[in-house]
Amino acid sequence: VQLQASGGGLVQAGGSLRLTCANSRRTFSNNAVGWFRQAPGKEREFVATIDWRGTRPLYADSVKGRFTISRDNAKNTVTLQMNSLKPEDTADYYCAAARFPVSGRGLYDYSYWGRGTQVTVSS
Repeated sequence: VQLQASGGGLVQAGGSLRLTCANSRRTFSNNAVGWFRQAPGKEREFVATIDWRGTRPLYADSVKGRFTISRDNAKNTVTLQMNSLKPEDTADYYCAAARFPVSGRGLYDYSYWGRGTQVTVSS
């Protein structure tokens, strides 16, 4: 499994970005996939995760109602739509695949990590 996150950039507060996680090596249609973020000087934190069928999304309280995670197993991608962005959303965003079809918020539940994509929200 080789994951790559893309779609980051600079946006003003209140704006939107759409992040995409792609798997270039093999399908991850049987794995839960999560998004995490790490701001400078802070620990990596959970943002959202989605089960293998795309029917059970789970969000951190800080992004609930603003971010939407979805997946397209035919295209082997997982997307994080981020709306109403705030300066505190500024971080490097990483996608990760779990070993199991359903997973939770813990970093250690995820075995396969990609390179991050930087998101900067200006005030």
